[in-house]
Amino acid sequence: MDIELIEIRDFLKIHHPFDLLPDEALEVLPKSIEVRYARRGTILFQPGEENGFLWVVRTGAVETLDPDGNLLARLSEGECFGVRAILRGVAVNRCEAIEDSLLYLLPVAEFNNLRDRYPQFAFFFAPMGAERLRSAQEHSHQNGHEDMGLVTTKVRDLLRRQGPVTIEPETTIQQAAQKMSKEGVSCLLVLKDDAIVGIVTDKDLRNRVVAKGFDIAKPLSDIMTANPICIDAEDYLFDAMLLMSQKNIRHLPVMDAGRAAGVITNTNIVQKQSTSMVYLVGDIYKRDTIEGLQDVVKQVPTMVMNLVNGGASAHNVGHVVSTVTDAIATRLIQMAEEELGQAPIPYTWIIMGSEARHEQTALSDQDNGIILDDSYEEALHGDYFRALAKFVCDGLNACGYVYCPGDVMATNDKWRQPLSVWKRYFAKWIDTPEPEALMLSSIFFDMRALHGTESLYDDLRKFVIDKSTGNRIFLSFMAGNALSHQPPLGFFKNFVLIRGGEHNHTFDLKHNGVVPIIDLARTYALDVGLSEINTEDRLKAAVERKVISQAGANDLLDALEFISITRLRHQAKQIQNGQKADNFMAPDDMSHFERNHLKDAFNVVKTMQSALASAYT
Repeated sequence: MDIELIEIRDFLKIHHPFDLLPDEALEVLPKSIEVRYARRGTILFQPGEENGFLWVVRTGAVETLDPDGNLLARLSEGECFGVRAILRGVAVNRCEAIEDSLLYLLPVAEFNNLRDRYPQFAFFFAPMGAERLRSAQEHSHQNGHEDMGLVTTKVRDLLRRQGPVTIEPETTIQQAAQKMSKEGVSCLLVLKDDAIVGIVTDKDLRNRVVAKGFDIAKPLSDIMTANPICIDAEDYLFDAMLLMSQKNIRHLPVMDAGRAAGVITNTNIVQKQSTSMVYLVGDIYKRDTIEGLQDVVKQVPTMVMNLVNGGASAHNVGHVVSTVTDAIATRLIQMAEEELGQAPIPYTWIIMGSEARHEQTALSDQDNGIILDDSYEEALHGDYFRALAKFVCDGLNACGYVYCPGDVMATNDKWRQPLSVWKRYFAKWIDTPEPEALMLSSIFFDMRALHGTESLYDDLRKFVIDKSTGNRIFLSFMAGNALSHQPPLGFFKNFVLIRGGEHNHTFDLKHNGVVPIIDLARTYALDVGLSEINTEDRLKAAVERKVISQAGANDLLDALEFISITRLRHQAKQIQNGQKADNFMAPDDMSHFERNHLKDAFNVVKTMQSALASAYT
C-alpha cells in the first residue's frame, strides 16, 4: 500500500464510525476513496442534485444550509456529511466549503456495501436525529432485569379470563361459602347493580362466622368488608403490591372502565414475580423505628445499580425508586399518628417534584406539604400538625431525604395550610406570574396526594386545572420559564461544558438534560387541563388532546429515556466505585455511541423548545 493510501487508512481508523470497522475492511477501503480539494466558497452540492458519495472532511470546514440559507450544521475534521442526500436520493440542503478543504469521498456503492456487511457501521447511519435515537433506545434495552416484572406487568395480566366470581349482598353466608367451594376461589366480589359494594374472603368466613358461631342463614352483607379498596386494571403490579402492603390486605378488587374486572391476591403476585423490590417495600411497613427505616433505605443505591446494570429502563427505575420513597414517607406518617394519636381534622399529606412524578432516581431532598380541612383552627389544631410535620420531615432527613434547601416542606407554616389558603396561593401564582410565582409553580404543579383525605387534594387539583387551562397569559410565562433550561448543545452541535469549579469540563444531565423535557410536558399539561403528573403520561395525554403531535411526543419520550438512562448508568458506575452519585458527566467519559446519541437527544429537545416558543410566547 502506498503512502497516500496508508495515510487515508490511518485517518479513518481513528474517526467514528470508521473505527467500528475491522482491520481487514480498513485495509481495502482507501482504494475506493476519491480525494477532492475544494477552495473556500465551493458549492459541493445543492438542493435537488443527486449525491453519489459519503463525504468526509479531512481538513478544513464545511457548512450545511437549508434552501432558505439558514445554517444547519458546521462540519470539521473527521465528520461525515451527505448521508441524507444518499438516503433520500437527492440533496435537500446545500453544502459549501467555508475554508480551503481536503475531502474524502466514498462512493455510494461502497458505502452501501459497508452498511450491508457491518451492522455497527450501518447503525451509525440509521435515520438521523430522533429516528436514530429511537433505534438507540431499542439497542440499549435489549436485556430486561428480573426485578422489573412488577413494574412492566399490568394488573389486568393476572386476571381470570372468565371474569370475576360475584355474588349479591342478600345471598346467605352458607350459599356464599358453597359458591366459593364450587368455584375454587378464596374470595367473592359482592355486587349490587353492577357496582362493587363489598368483598368476602375465606378469612372472613373463618374469623367472623366459624370462630364466632355466627348464623350462616344471615345475609352476606352482615360479614362482608363493605366498600373495599380497589385498583385499576391499567395499574402496574408494583402499585398493587404496595397498596396491599400499606393496607395489610390479601385480596384486591380490580376495576376496568368503571366495572368490576376481577380480584388479584398476594399469592398471584408472588407467583408472578418474587423480587428484591417486593421484600424491600414490604420490609418498610414492618419497621417501627427511624433506625429500622434507615437500614432499609441503605439498600436503595444498590437496588438502583442492579436495575440499571440489568437493563431496566429509566422510566421503570424512576417508578420503583419513587415507590420506595412513598413507602418510607407513608410509614413515617403512620408512626407519627401512632405517637400523636388520630388527627383532629381531615388532612392530606402532599408530595412534589420528582417523587410526585414517579421519576426519582436516587435519594434526594424532600418536597412536601399538608392540605388541611377548612375547619382548621390554629389554637385547637396547630400543635398537632406542627408535631406531625416535624416528626415526618425529621425522619425523612434522617433516612437520607435531606431537608429542602428552599424550605418547601410541611414544617414551614406556609406549606401547612387549609384548602382555602392553598387555593389562594395557586390563584395568585396563576393570575400574577412573577419570577417567584413561576419558580413555585414548577414545584407545586407537580403535586400528588400521598396520605390522608384525598378529596382535599382532588378539590385543589380541580381548582388549579380549571383556573390554568387555556390561560394564555399564564401559559406564556410558563413557556418562557420552561425555555430557561437549555440542553448543553452549542450552535454547531458541540457540547457546551461547565468551565471551572468542581464540575469543570462536564455538563449537567439533570438540569440541562431531563428538566427541559419535564418543563415542556408540564406546559402542555397546563394548557389543556391534564390531570397526569408523570412526564411520560403527560406527553401521551397531550397527544390525545392534540396539543402536541404524535411524532413530537415520540421524539421527546425517546430523548427523555436516553438522557435519563445515560444519567442512571453514570450514577450506577459511581455507586459501584464507592462514589457519591451526581448528575455531572464529562464527554471524555462517554463512548462514541453515547456522545452521538446524546447530541441527537439534545437536538430533539432544542427543536421542541423552538416549537413551544412559537406556540406560546
